[in-house]
Amino acid sequence: MITKIRNEVQYKLVNELIEKYLQKATHRGGFHVLTKEENEELNRLSLLAENYEDEVLKIFPLKVNINSVIQEKIAELEMSQNKLAELFEISSSKLSKILTGKRPPDIQFLKNVHEKLGVDGNVLLELV
Repeated sequence: MITKIRNEVQYKLVNELIEKYLQKATHRGGFHVLTKEENEELNRLSLLAENYEDEVLKIFPLKVNINSVIQEKIAELEMSQNKLAELFEISSSKLSKILTGKRPPDIQFLKNVHEKLGVDGNVLLELV
């Protein structure tokens, strides 16, 4: 029995076991079909995986910032940074400085992100 995940091989093994239990529950209509022992093992393995992800892989918390949100949107829209600068009617250098964190975004920039890229204003306010 694994009590702590110490390497990626063990992490993959634990995930395979978790997946086995999830598939069984999915194919048979829910977690109620798992035995008490299987439910306990699934919970134990899930906690082991979560702990490894937090301590070693450092998956969460996700680092979300203005740059990551904008990069995601321009990739989604298949747009270059130069085209985005044109759309926002700002210079490429100003856009670059904002995206690299060398310059804080001003109100007009945030308004453009909201109106022209469709990013929720509440999300933007949380990021600045």
